[in-house]
Amino acid sequence: MYSEQDQLGNVIKLPSLPQRIVSLVPSQTELLFDLGLDEQIAGITKFCTRPATKITDKIKVGGTKNFDIELIKSLKPDLIIGNKEENEQAGIRHLQQLFPVWMSDIYNLSDALAMINSIGKVVGKSPLANTLVQQILQSFENLIPYSSKKAAYFIWRKPYMVAARDTFIDDMMEKAGFQNVFEDFNRYPEITPEQLQLAQPEIIFLSSEPYPFKEKHVTEMQILCPHAQILLVDGEMFSWYGSRLKYSAAYFSSLPLKG
Repeated sequence: MYSEQDQLGNVIKLPSLPQRIVSLVPSQTELLFDLGLDEQIAGITKFCTRPATKITDKIKVGGTKNFDIELIKSLKPDLIIGNKEENEQAGIRHLQQLFPVWMSDIYNLSDALAMINSIGKVVGKSPLANTLVQQILQSFENLIPYSSKKAAYFIWRKPYMVAARDTFIDDMMEKAGFQNVFEDFNRYPEITPEQLQLAQPEIIFLSSEPYPFKEKHVTEMQILCPHAQILLVDGEMFSWYGSRLKYSAAYFSSLPLKG
């Protein structure tokens, strides 16, 4: 028997290393694969898209919010990996009565790295997890931030929603050198076109997820803010807090900013 505390303070007790893992978070699913747990992953969500070559034969247990509890039960997991923000909490509480459930709670890079190391311990892959953490740390230490460009990061349309303070995206923006024009708002607020115009961002990021912004939306946004640079960006690089972080710093450095 061994135990590990999750990021919500729950102590997870396991009799042995988990052999049947269900992951309810896309970025943490990718992490589990990168830790070499291909055979131990018994179930994932329909939004778990990476690594693309390995997820095709895995059982899909529904979405991150509406996962199928009866299907999860049938998989007989000895560990479930979830997240406070991404998963529906009533369903998580139900699963916690039945199985060991390790929960993450991520607001910044430090939280993400702690999560990687902690999951590494839970699944018996601490050396690999620590190596990954060091790679990510080094990449961010080498990142030269942009000089305080005022930016807005959109995650949704109809209604418009942005990432504000107390979000992992906001921390990534800050690490890359962007000043979030909605830093006085909390979490993921709805905003009006008038609020956007008043904020006067120099750069507007239109994310690929959860809303799939496309080129046609660049024109829509440019009409609202004719002096801003509008960029379609890879949402995974700003919001996935698992092993994909090893690519994020280089991605930020490669953004095609004007001026």
